[in-house]
Amino acid sequence: MKAPIVWVSGTLSASTALLASLLIVTASRGEITTYESSAGPLTVQTVAQKLVHPWGLAFLPDGRMLVTERPGRLRLVTPQGQVSKPLQGVPEVWASGQGGLLDVAADKDVASNHTIYLCYAERDGNGGRTAVARASLDAGQAPRLSDVKVIFHQQGPPSSGNHYGCRIAQGNDGNLFVTLGEHYAHRDQAQSLSNHLGKIVRIAPDGGVPDGNPFAGRDGAEPELWSLGHRNPQGLAFNPADGKLWEVEHGPRGGDEVNIIRKGENYGWPVIGYGIDYNGAKIHEATAKPGMQQPAKYWVPSISPSGMAFYTGKLFPTWTGSLFVGALSGQMLVRLSLDGDKITGEERLLQTLDERIRDVRQGPDGALWLLTDSDTGRLLRVVPAAN
Repeated sequence: MKAPIVWVSGTLSASTALLASLLIVTASRGEITTYESSAGPLTVQTVAQKLVHPWGLAFLPDGRMLVTERPGRLRLVTPQGQVSKPLQGVPEVWASGQGGLLDVAADKDVASNHTIYLCYAERDGNGGRTAVARASLDAGQAPRLSDVKVIFHQQGPPSSGNHYGCRIAQGNDGNLFVTLGEHYAHRDQAQSLSNHLGKIVRIAPDGGVPDGNPFAGRDGAEPELWSLGHRNPQGLAFNPADGKLWEVEHGPRGGDEVNIIRKGENYGWPVIGYGIDYNGAKIHEATAKPGMQQPAKYWVPSISPSGMAFYTGKLFPTWTGSLFVGALSGQMLVRLSLDGDKITGEERLLQTLDERIRDVRQGPDGALWLLTDSDTGRLLRVVPAAN
């Protein structure tokens, strides 16, 4: 048997003992279950387990994964299910309510520049706000982060523990798009250009303001803003077919949305929408209004979408071009079929898995990789049953 391949300083080398000494959990490709789907039977394999509210997943060049745990830990996980000790150097997070260490993204040039990005909740007075940090990843014998720099702080009234957003997507030009929630108690601020609540922002890899941001230079507007009128965006991904940016966000009771994000547009929260307040009260003025965008799809009742990925792999050829979305309260994986910008169908998968699906990624092996949200969370690999 060949020694496992370890990515060290942008190169590939063989190592066994050093990595093995860091491992704390081994799933050994554990529990396997089978589920039906339009693509035939699916095998769902538990790759790693006993993760505490895992939130974000990012693949490295050698197939290993960075996985965040909401209490503030970042781990390296091998495709075989070996989980490292928490990496040193992670910024201090405010792990309260829905906050903590949330998304992680590897820079598109991580193989050469070793850069990763973290989105998390940081303390702001008596509450919290969303922040983004960049760091250099040393994935060698003692994995750690160095040169950690906070490149973005959300401006606006702090959160008491809810609605941070915090998904990251990187464009081909290297600029970062980050989703920001409206902190629940401050929903009207999603319509204000003077803060970052309920927005998607576009920042440079060093945190600067790139050329072309739609509100930069406007009096009183935050220059990082890209779109506004969002509630709690929990998924963000570029469609590789045409480069358009898609997003999913939580509504209140009903009205979860899938949106195609366009520069400078207003997505309506809380002025328009399709849900009601948790106490049954009316929130919105209407379901539509001039100057505000309609969702590509909405769910009533809510499924609490979180994490999303466009499928381009070869393991599921009939699903090429589909959009996969995790569901928290819905406890399932949703496949949306597309025709350009139009969602033409929905398939609900893994409904008897009985797990909150927090993140969805396509792996380099063409499998779908999922994170389940619980205090004994799992990393799952979904493949055709024949594989």
